[in-house]
Amino acid sequence: MADKKATLTLEGEAPIELDVLHGTLGENEIDIRTLGSKGLFTFDPGFTSTASCESKITYIDGDEGILLHRGFPIDQLALHSNYLEVCYILLNGEAPTQAQFDEFRTTVTRHTMIHEQINRLFMGFRRDSHPMAVMCGVTGALAAFYHDSLDVNIERHREIAAFRLLSKMPTVAAMCYKYSIGQPFVYPRNDLSYAGNFLNMMFSTPCEEYKVNPVLERAMDRILVLHADHEQNASTSTVRTAGSSGANPFACIAAGIASLWGPAHGGANEACLRMLEEISSVDHIPEFVKRAKDKNDSFRLMGFGHRVYKNYDPRATVMRETCHEVLNELGMKDDLLEVAMELEHIALNDPYFIERKLYPNVDFYSGIILKAMGIPSSMFTVIFAMARTVGWIAHWKEMHDDGIKIARPRQLYTGYDKREFSSQLNKK
Repeated sequence: MADKKATLTLEGEAPIELDVLHGTLGENEIDIRTLGSKGLFTFDPGFTSTASCESKITYIDGDEGILLHRGFPIDQLALHSNYLEVCYILLNGEAPTQAQFDEFRTTVTRHTMIHEQINRLFMGFRRDSHPMAVMCGVTGALAAFYHDSLDVNIERHREIAAFRLLSKMPTVAAMCYKYSIGQPFVYPRNDLSYAGNFLNMMFSTPCEEYKVNPVLERAMDRILVLHADHEQNASTSTVRTAGSSGANPFACIAAGIASLWGPAHGGANEACLRMLEEISSVDHIPEFVKRAKDKNDSFRLMGFGHRVYKNYDPRATVMRETCHEVLNELGMKDDLLEVAMELEHIALNDPYFIERKLYPNVDFYSGIILKAMGIPSSMFTVIFAMARTVGWIAHWKEMHDDGIKIARPRQLYTGYDKREFSSQLNKK
């Protein structure tokens, strides 16, 4: 909605009036779409000051530590909901009735199996491939197996593709893990929850029955909820950009997975665990904390603070509680977990961290939980991708429902001016 004007004045030229837009929450935004017709463009590397779309899905206020999905606070969803209910909310905009949820859950549950030929597709990857490389490749290849719902201009096709991705992603993720350790694939079970089914596919074998621990099941469900969507981050923007060309949804989600794989994005909890391994012992913590406080030292404590949240990460509050539930349930004694808990104590009590608001973030706690569950760090980002799939799908659907416009950023060209070409080949 626009009810204000901004004026852009260039020396020696007539002023340009621009609409000032404001949404339900958040900052006002200047509508610069008319600048191109006047031979002007804005320069904003990383698009950190540019709104690329209009969305009703997620709102973040980093200064206040607020994260809302369709208006619902993330802590309320994590504590009083479950992942599939959050999926319904993200995709449909409202909380479901019991009947709506039952139908939604049944549809997701009955589509968790994947085409049997995909099993053989895995055999083309090296055994020591990173699971994210395999997941990216297999997800993109799903379009070759489910090509009956790829017309993005048909709403029913978009709905079918959304259910297929949401349903099959845990199966693909678990297969990536099983393939990496040389164990047989485990088929999904319709009698288990979304999180419980994933844990069963990860850890059961044909040799003996695997019983899903309800504490770990709840912890995994919360991890999925807390990673379900996070507004216009790099991977979500990648999905929207790929989707703007009309690309099929499997290709778009594969593009999102590729973006998430970057260590500056989805690899944060894996980097956090590597840091704990580097510290290795509680006895070494004072040395590393001292290094972290030294401006001239390149060492950084991973898992503390957040680029978006200048206050406490609202997801970390729930994740911290869940982390301690898991550690108490498992009664584990582990050097790295002891290092993590001591670092948490320091960060929550040391004035240096408090003044700079370098609180433990969601990546810090999720990495600890996943390690305690016995999940290797190479699978951390795979689980992140599995959780974030619903957010990507929601944004992809919203983009199509609202009418797509192909992404075409501009650039500030700093290369050569026009010059004459003279071939230098075969000259002596």
